[in-house]
This record gives sequence, C-alpha cells and structure tokens, in this order.
Amino acid sequence: MKNKKKTSKKGKNGSKETSAQQPLSFQPLQPAPESSLAKYDPLQRYMWEIGRYELLTSEEEKELALRVREYGDTNAAYRLITANLRLVVKIAMEFQRVWMQNLLDLIQEGNIGLIHAVRKFDPYKGVRFSYYASFWIKAYILKFIMENWRLVKIGTTQAQRKLFFRLKKEKQKLISEGFEPAPRLLSERLGVTEQEITKMDERLDAWEESLDAPVKEGSNTERIAFMPTSQVSAETQVARKEIEAIIHEKLASFKARLNERELDILENRILSDTPATLREIGERYGISRERVRQIENAMIAKMKAYFKSKIPDFDSFVGGVSEK
Repeated sequence: MKNKKKTSKKGKNGSKETSAQQPLSFQPLQPAPESSLAKYDPLQRYMWEIGRYELLTSEEEKELALRVREYGDTNAAYRLITANLRLVVKIAMEFQRVWMQNLLDLIQEGNIGLIHAVRKFDPYKGVRFSYYASFWIKAYILKFIMENWRLVKIGTTQAQRKLFFRLKKEKQKLISEGFEPAPRLLSERLGVTEQEITKMDERLDAWEESLDAPVKEGSNTERIAFMPTSQVSAETQVARKEIEAIIHEKLASFKARLNERELDILENRILSDTPATLREIGERYGISRERVRQIENAMIAKMKAYFKSKIPDFDSFVGGVSEK
C-alpha cells in the first residue's frame, strides 16, 4: 500500500502556509450524545481553546502594544488579549478558594479586566504588559466577588474590602501565635476600627434570609412584620396633629392675656426662628438687656404653668411632640 503524499497550501508569494500561521477559529462543540459516558465540561473546553494561542516574547509584546497605542490596531489588540488568556485563568484560580463557585465567572470578569488593560497600557514606560494586566485582572475579579458574595453588598468601603480578604487570615494567625482574636487586637493589626471588625465578622458568618419567609413553619406571619421602621405610624401622626392643634389653640388664648411688651418678646424672641437680640428689644422699650431677660424667663414660666392648667398631661404631650 502506497503512502499518501502530504500536501500544503501555498500563499500568494509561493511560500507554504503552516497550520500555525493559519487564523484560528472557534468551532462550536456539539453536545455529547445521551449514550456517551463523558459529560461536556465547559471549563475544560475553554482551557483547550485558549491553549491554541501562542505566547508572546517580550519583543513581540512590545511591538503589538505600540501598534495598539499609536494606531489603534484592533488586530494587535486581539493578539495581545488572546496571548494572555491563560494569565487570566491562572489569576482566577488563585481566587477560586474564596469564590468556591463557577470558576468561569471569575475568568469572564478577569477577561474584561484584560481588555481594559490593553486600552490603558503605555508601552513607553518599560513595563511588561502581562505584569501591568495582572493588576486590572485582579481588580475586576475582586470587584465581582465583592458584589456577588452576598445579596447585600459587603464591600462598599475600602476598609470593608480589606477586611473581606484579610480578617479570617489574621484571625488564624493570631490563634497560631497563642492570642485570642479579639476585635481590639484585630483592629490594631489591620488598621481599622473595632466597630468595622465586629460588623464584617457578623456579615461573613451570617447568611441572608428572606424577609418574606414565614417566622416559623406553618405560620402566616412574615419576618418583615418584626422589622423596625423609621416611618411614623398613621396613629402616631394623627395623635401628633391633635396635640399640636390643642397647643396652638391654648397658645392663642395665652397671648390674649399678655400686654404689648410681653407679646413682642414672646413672638420676636421666644417663638421666632430668627429671635431678636436682648439689646434690640431693650432699646425698643428703653430697658436694659438684663430686664428683658428677666421678663423672658418669667413669661416662659407663666406659659408653662398656663398650659399645665389647661392641658392634662401636658409634659407627656410636649415630650411626644418633641421626639417626633
């Protein structure tokens, strides 16, 4: 049996085109038949796909980065990205122990960081692109983890982001050294407040529970019914309006008992949002500032006594109004 001759395609210039020089394309992977024992693994397929792209030398990397920087060459950007896809996987695997879910989620976010690094990279600063890109890749992966670790975000501040990754590690370090990992000691080690340590510890140890879920099995009462609210109830609002109406009514009757000078001091000094000074009122009536102060204090005492005599439980009413 004769051996078949190997054939190769020729380019326009007559040179032979090797398979490595031919453009790569992603072929859709057909789902395994039901009778197949091997299951489709998207991560393994992705690893196989990115393994087809050759790595770059430092010279090639710099040349491509210059073409992207100077001419906006999309082909050069594509080559930079595809050559560093394995770097994204490597970094994503470092965070897999923290995420403990689908690794492809981290890889996807890291790829976005890689694309952003290509846009921002400055080849004139003498830094390898892979070194620069690793910071953007980690940044996007960390951002994704912080935003999806809980239904409620826990990494909204710089201190929280630091504690998210370092708190448990620092606790284990203190225990191995023979120390109790108290909030005070942890705050000194990590440079944050004790309150931030306590809050993050509670958030990391607790899991979310639906407020719409029943308090217990078979109950019709939901958890949200026991949540405190900052809104004032309708009953409290009605009661408050009734108390204010009573006070305004009695205040009007109290004003009718005052002379002109006392009424002036009450309205322009005691009840005004921009009260007149003692000097202004004193000059108006030809009396000293001390005399104005004496009249003011006497009037306040007289007004309190009048309200107490006209309104039952006046002290509790005033307290309820002032608290709201």
